[in-house]
Parts: sequence; structure tokens; C-alpha cells
Amino acid sequence: MRIGLIAEGGYPYVSGDARLWCDRLVRGLDRHEFDIYALSRSERQEDEGWVPLPAQVSRVRTAPMWSAEDDGVVYGRRARRRFAEHYGELAAVLCAGGRAGADAASGEASATEADRFGSALYGLAELARDEGGLVGALRSEAAVRALEHACRSRGALRTAREARVPDLLAVAAHLERALRPLSLDWYEDDGLGAVDLCHATSGGSAALPGLLARHFCGVPLLLTEYGIRLRTHYLAAPDSSPAVRSLLAAFHGALAAETYARAALVTPGNGHARRWQERCGADRAKLRTVYPGMDAGRFAEVGESAACADPDSLVWVGRVEPAKDLVSLLHAFAEVRKEEPKTRLRIVGTPAGPEGAAYLGHCRALAAQLFPDEAEGPHRVGDNPVSFEEIGAPDIPSLADAYASGAVTVLSSVVEGFPIGLVEAMFCGRATVSTDVGAVVEVIGGTGLVVPPRNPRALAEACVALLRDPERRERLGAAARARALELFTVEQNVAAFHGIYLEIVSRTPVRRVVLDDTGEPLPFAVPAEAHVPGRWTESLTRPTPRNGPPRPPGTPVRATAMPTPEGAR
Repeated sequence: MRIGLIAEGGYPYVSGDARLWCDRLVRGLDRHEFDIYALSRSERQEDEGWVPLPAQVSRVRTAPMWSAEDDGVVYGRRARRRFAEHYGELAAVLCAGGRAGADAASGEASATEADRFGSALYGLAELARDEGGLVGALRSEAAVRALEHACRSRGALRTAREARVPDLLAVAAHLERALRPLSLDWYEDDGLGAVDLCHATSGGSAALPGLLARHFCGVPLLLTEYGIRLRTHYLAAPDSSPAVRSLLAAFHGALAAETYARAALVTPGNGHARRWQERCGADRAKLRTVYPGMDAGRFAEVGESAACADPDSLVWVGRVEPAKDLVSLLHAFAEVRKEEPKTRLRIVGTPAGPEGAAYLGHCRALAAQLFPDEAEGPHRVGDNPVSFEEIGAPDIPSLADAYASGAVTVLSSVVEGFPIGLVEAMFCGRATVSTDVGAVVEVIGGTGLVVPPRNPRALAEACVALLRDPERRERLGAAARARALELFTVEQNVAAFHGIYLEIVSRTPVRRVVLDDTGEPLPFAVPAEAHVPGRWTESLTRPTPRNGPPRPPGTPVRATAMPTPEGAR
């Protein structure tokens, strides 16, 4: 099977989202062939290069999402009219109540508005294909005027009618960036049209190439989301005006609804993401929860021994940033010290960017303020019960050693998607105390203690309860390790996607015949139902390509397919 793996800001770059699980998936499915289509997020990411790629990756095609040079395409009168029609329709959907997005988020999407959005989106894509690009048009004054006209039209939301020129410019610029994949040359028979299945590793702009491959070439689309892009948009840009937030929420909501509607299957990474997808219009029958696959091998030694370096220590491991709420953790630890004076807190992690560095400095200052008199206490002079450390230090040479350095692992976040650090602690057989955010409860499954976020007293009480009960810690740690090994390993992730790939391809109508050098059909190019007598497909023919001579033998041939009968799905 030939898979077109589409990623934005991740694989195959050295740094980026979803890099590890994509790499493990590709390496685990070594019997399949992968084409990688990558949208990069920054020049720095491109300069850092790629991770080593396995032999089953046949090619990699990249495109920048962080910049786009003017394509130099000059539209004629007819092309300008087409652009005004399609872009104006897209803007009208976003302004006229934003129903394609807002109603989708409440589970009541308007089919008419969703069809209008899809028609406008694919109309723009067809224009880009015919004319050679959209970049200049999306940046033109005509685009801003079309957006302004839609905002001032009858039926537009009040927030849209209140949009001013800076708001219109901001929205137009965001739409231009989000729609850059429409101008790519990936949607022919030598690109995504040659794969058996498109697998988009996230929603948003990363799903656009998969939608267009389906639209132009009939390639089925699989969408995987470990974080919901629409949710990310709601949490981002809090300083934007109400008009900007409303219009962009409508766009991202409509794009999410269109992606969910056109995808053959959608694989959320956890129940938290699944609930968001359902609220955004995803059909429950299409959803298959597939947990991220993580490497349990590097935690095996610590997990099997279940020993800890200090039974009186609490450990926090992760990236230092405000969402981790280390401030609440420090206040909770002050309460713990009142009950258990010998307890220590080890904060192990590195700051996430400049904001994380500033937050780390704030936490260090708070720790010094909360424990000013420790030099006179039971510890040696100058010894603070809170230590800030990093992986690679003499006491913590590896990530597994960080979890092994304490009796209880603590997660204090106020925002969390899939808690990777929590799963790592479970692999290590650690007892855990976590805040009830994101997919934490789903991951823990009763093998740890969960408290409300931003509640230092509850966090402290849970930590004290485990510190005072070594037998309970041991039982919870053993149960947590068993649960993690059952649900969150690379092996279960790879096996799940292998089955999903086969499921999608087996029920996909025949689009083309691909022949090898001897003239024999290649495996998986023709699904099994094509050989069943009946009204499955029309007879395969070798059509003449548009504006070209007949195809030579051995090249891909597209064939018109009858829809798969409903009873066979």
C-alpha cells in the first residue's frame, strides 16, 4: 500500500509536532510505502534538517507555511470574476452568522452553509490549479473588498458588521496563510494522486492537501488529531478584536466540519479530543480512538525495579511554561511541608522559549520566598527543599532517572491535551497525583489520584496521603505500569493504524490500475471487492490524458468507479 503522510510543522523535520509518533508509525509499517508531504512552520525548522528516514519512505515533498512568494500570476477578466465569486462566497459563509463553524461546534451544522463553504473552497482550489496559483489573488485588494462587502451585507453577524479596516486586513492575511496549500502542485498523478490513501496527521491546513487529493483524484482521507486545531484557535490570540475572533472561529469551524465530513475515518488520540470532534460535527460512526504510541523500552529498568532514590521526594517533570501551573504546585508543597517536614520537591525540566524562561525565573523567586528560613531547619545550610534541575545533570542522567528520583510524580497543569509525562511516569511504575484537565482521567483510569486544577490544598492533601502510605504507592504504581503497557505503547499504535489502513482501502471504490514493469497489477492498487461479480465498478479503460497523448504501458491509469454499495460498508 502507498500512503501519502501529510504533516504540518512536524515529520520529517528534526523539531516539530507529532515527529516521534510519525517516525515510529512509518518504521513500524515497513511493509508499506510512504510518501511524505510536509508543511514547514519556520525557516529555522527547515535549517535544522530532517530525521534519518527509513527505506520505506520513497520521497519527501515540502512546502513552507511561514512564507509564500508572490506567484506572479496575472489573472484575466474571467479568472478575476471566478476569484471574486468563490472568495466572496467563502467570506459570506463566515460573516452570515458563521453557521458553518458556529453551528458545527454546537452539533447543529447547517448542511446548506457547509455545502456553500465546500463549494467555495474547492472553487478556489480549481482556480489555483487552472491559473497556476492563488497567492497574489488572496493578498489583493479585491480579497479585502470581498470580505468587507460580506461583513456589510444583510444577515451578517453584528460582530462581523463591526469589523474595521485593521480587522479586515488581519482576517484576510490569516486566510491567505491558511489557504496556501491550495496553490501547491501536489494534486496530480505524480503527487498525491498516485497514493492509495492520504493520512493527515492534524487538522487545519495540514488536512487541506488531503481534501484536495480526495476532490481532484478520489484518494480516501484519514485524519488523525491529537490536539484539536479549533480548540487551539479558541485559546489563541486573546487580544484580537471580537470581529477577528468571530470570523476566524467561523473559518476554522467550517474547515473542521468539512474535513470531518469528507474523511473516510477520523482517529482522535483520546476521548477528550473525540468529544471536541463530535461537537465540531464529526460523525460518531467515523471515529476510532487511537492512543499515541510511546517507547516503553527506555523506562523498563526503572519500571520493573519500582525502586525510588528518595521515598520523601515529590517529582515534577516536563516543559516549564505557565500552563503547567508550577505556582500552584509550589504553594501546595508549602502545605505538604507543614505535614511532612522532610519532604523535598524536584522540578525537572527546561523552559519552553522566552516565556518559559521568564516563568522559570518567577518560580525560582517564589520558591525562595516560600522557604526563606530553611538554612535554620533540619537541612544543611543553604539547602532549599525545592530544586530546579535538568535532564543530563549528574543526579539525573536520563528521563527515566528523573521519575525514579522520587516517590510520587505530580502533574499540576491547568491546560493539557494528552499528558505524555504522565504516561512516562506510569511506564516507570510511579504513583501519581494529577489535576483533572484534558485527557488525564482517561489516561490514569483509576491508577492514580486526581484533584481539581488550581487547588493547592487538594493537591497537597493527595500528595501527603501517598507519602504516608508506601504500600498504596506500590499498588498504584504497579497498576499504572500495567495500564500503560496495555494501552500506550508503539506496538498498539502501529497495529491500530495497520488495521485502519486496510479497512479504508478495502472499501474504497476502484480509481485506477497501477501496473508493474511486467504489466501485472500492483498489490493494493485494486481493492478486493473489485473482483466480486456485480455492480462494483465499471469496466476499466485507458483514457487519453487531458491535453496529451495516450499513456504508455506501466503508468497509472484512472478509471471511473461506481459508488460502493451501502450494504457492503
